[in-house]
Amino acid sequence: MEYAKGVKGEIDQRPRRFYKEVAIASDGGDWRVTLDGRAMRTPEGNPLALPTLALAEAIAAEWQAQEERIDLHSMLLTRLAYGAIDRSEEGWEQAAQEAARYAGTDLVCYLADRPAALRQRQEAAWGPLRMWAGEAHGVALEAVSGIIPRDQPQTSLEAMQAYAEGLDRFRLAALAHGVPLFGSAVLGLAVERGRLSGAEAFEISRIDEIYQNEQWGEDAEATRRTELGRREAVALDRWLAALSQA
Repeated sequence: MEYAKGVKGEIDQRPRRFYKEVAIASDGGDWRVTLDGRAMRTPEGNPLALPTLALAEAIAAEWQAQEERIDLHSMLLTRLAYGAIDRSEEGWEQAAQEAARYAGTDLVCYLADRPAALRQRQEAAWGPLRMWAGEAHGVALEAVSGIIPRDQPQTSLEAMQAYAEGLDRFRLAALAHGVPLFGSAVLGLAVERGRLSGAEAFEISRIDEIYQNEQWGEDAEATRRTELGRREAVALDRWLAALSQA
């Protein structure tokens, strides 16, 4: 559950910070974050059992950083952990299917007819990634000129879904978050596999937007959305780095 920040004239609905001490405890093969000595649970009441000490430390840091009010929206790692633990088996199947659906209309396949400068940027950034996805993971996708959709090979979509289904729930949580963030199964896959950082993938996903901003400028609302997305991409890097540390 997320709470809105209070604005002038409105009541701040975010809960008050109710704890003083944030710590970490070992729990068998898992790690737990404790608030005043009590182990955290998810919104569904499940133990917040984390697979690595590094991830527990990163989530503990988010809770330690809260001030008078708890802003869950600012704690992406906590929210990812909640989702990884609370999501049902049906939810995981849907997440894998969603990755395959994105591959069917993947951002990195749609090249501009014109201007030539934009198309060159797109192909320079996206072409090697399409090739990598096909060669390394069987997700071979065809490039398209313009915006008219083209059906992608069914075997490639099945390969994307099978890959997602083979991930553990914490890594699939990263993929499931990254794919819509970047608008691309290929970029989400590249981040999960460590070929790109989340920060790199986010900028690559914005090639069209960056080009348009260079021509016409960027308004304040677009700038705000971009910064929020950039923060999520950087947090995704922290999540994956923490998962990789034993």
